[in-house]
Amino acid sequence: MTTALKQPVQAAHVLDRCRVLVRPALRAAVDRLHPWVGEMAAYSFGWCEVGGAPTVASGGKGVRQALAVLGAQAAGASARAGVPGAVAVELLHTFSLTHDDIMDGDPARRGRATVWQAYGTGPAVLAGDALFALAVQTLAVAGQGPAALRLVSRALGDLVRGQADDLLFAARPWTGPGRVGPAEYRAMAEHKTGSLLGCALALGALLGGAPAAVVDALDRAGRHIGVAFQVVDDVLGVWGDPAVTGKPVHADLRERKKTFPVLAALDTPGLAGLLESGDRPEETAALIEAAGGRSAALTEARRQLAAAEAALAEVPLEASAVTDLRALLDFLVRRDL
Repeated sequence: MTTALKQPVQAAHVLDRCRVLVRPALRAAVDRLHPWVGEMAAYSFGWCEVGGAPTVASGGKGVRQALAVLGAQAAGASARAGVPGAVAVELLHTFSLTHDDIMDGDPARRGRATVWQAYGTGPAVLAGDALFALAVQTLAVAGQGPAALRLVSRALGDLVRGQADDLLFAARPWTGPGRVGPAEYRAMAEHKTGSLLGCALALGALLGGAPAAVVDALDRAGRHIGVAFQVVDDVLGVWGDPAVTGKPVHADLRERKKTFPVLAALDTPGLAGLLESGDRPEETAALIEAAGGRSAALTEARRQLAAAEAALAEVPLEASAVTDLRALLDFLVRRDL
């Protein structure tokens, strides 16, 4: 088997192994919630239908919980040392998605109705708040509680900043001095996506007893990975296979999102008008690709991955965990491109 074929297999194994390890603790945490709120949380994880009937639905890949486990192992600790961090970041990620779906008005996620669509907006807000509180409680009683909470509070502050910028981007013009530039996009993506990925790796390392330099390096690596991940999501949002992305083809163009491929091609004559109308997505996608927007986005993703690798190389880490981490990151950033 070639290296290119081995990496997806290894990445899938890493994700499966980490999900199996973390799932009992995650379920135990959700079971502590009010029964109705707990049902909404379980629905968001794909464990039940509306009304509580058990089911098995996609609850996502479990990337952040895997990063927390690998962060602990990279620090030389056991995988179990990272479980409280894995539970906390999975709860925080699900909280952010629940609220994000409300803000964006998204009716579906992973082929199912979003929580607000299934239960109502008010209950979905409450479920998100409960997940947030449960994540904080999980870390408060774990080892390194104060330091862990400081890491999470920084990540959450950045996540809110990134989400705010992302929402404000929608009202910015396509042309002129007020348009969104690539540097602003990178900052938004680091905050909105990278902050929690960095926090996951750093939390695992912290709970595994790593020194501050290792925790900081893993946090920075995760933030670069987050930017790469978001850029690749942008490429898939324009050119991705709906069977893989779960969204209609050209969905981001129809919604007039200011994604990296679009921003990289904005100087192309006629593109701003097409983007503003949003009603000729095939022509718009072809123009963006011809102008180099897609290739610029993939180059940016590779640049961010290289920066993540450089951060990992700064500190001593356990070799087998780094091998698993690299396979996982390569698979996530290069998925289906």
